[in-house]
Amino acid sequence: MNRWLRLARIPNVAVSVVGTVVGGWAARGVGFQLTGPEYLYLLLAAASTGLVTAGGNALNDLLDREGDRANHPDRPLVTGEIGAASARGFVIATLVVGIAVVIPVMRAAPGVGVLLALALAAVLSYEFWFKAVGFLGNLEVAFLTGLVFLYGAASVGPVGPVAALAGMAFLATLSREVIKDMEDMEGDVGRSTLPRRYGLGVSSWVARGAIAGAIALSAVPFWGLVRWGSPAGIMYLALVLAADAVFVVSVAGLPRRLHGCQTVSKLAMAIALLAFLALAFR
Repeated sequence: MNRWLRLARIPNVAVSVVGTVVGGWAARGVGFQLTGPEYLYLLLAAASTGLVTAGGNALNDLLDREGDRANHPDRPLVTGEIGAASARGFVIATLVVGIAVVIPVMRAAPGVGVLLALALAAVLSYEFWFKAVGFLGNLEVAFLTGLVFLYGAASVGPVGPVAALAGMAFLATLSREVIKDMEDMEGDVGRSTLPRRYGLGVSSWVARGAIAGAIALSAVPFWGLVRWGSPAGIMYLALVLAADAVFVVSVAGLPRRLHGCQTVSKLAMAIALLAFLALAFR
């Protein structure tokens, strides 16, 4: 893969872009039938999300080069394919353009500006302060994931309909972040992560508890957002039950098979994203 795409972590960027669009569709509940201006605003918000995600990922690599020598030796800043100065320029450019592209949306929907400010504050505070703290950093990453859905919703309508979805994304991401710290435990020198402070056993139960909370929230859309017997309700129920089952598998084997648990968690998140999309057709 191209070194700049690897620096941006393009799979993560793609997921954040899709999550923004799904958040907008789910908030409106009209399928794909948005007006022309609404689609423009949603796509600009998605572009902004992708750029900020790319900038945040590059900043993470820039500040975490020493740890990545042990945990991620193939990253371009570790291998020398990209220099530190070039990476800094990439971070600045992506964050600045990420703000600029969404200015027209902010004028029509001021809430987008508030959410963007929160996202930027979370990205920067995570990288410069909370990443080293460990669990607080996990909470910030999870917060940013949930914010993606609210950001898409705010660009075309109210955020209330996707609040439960954002909560599910927050808790599922929190579980995965804890599992990642468990896997990277040996290389996380200088970070006070949950597994380094309290061990794999406690961390496993925190990850399981987060998944239990996400599963509980998955029933919330049936109270006021979507009807059980409607086509959207049937699609959502089938998909969210599948996602919940895979999420259970993702934490059942902890603290063993950490890399496999991470992989299963990614699959569960993909299924959950499809469940969220089903709500757009309510």
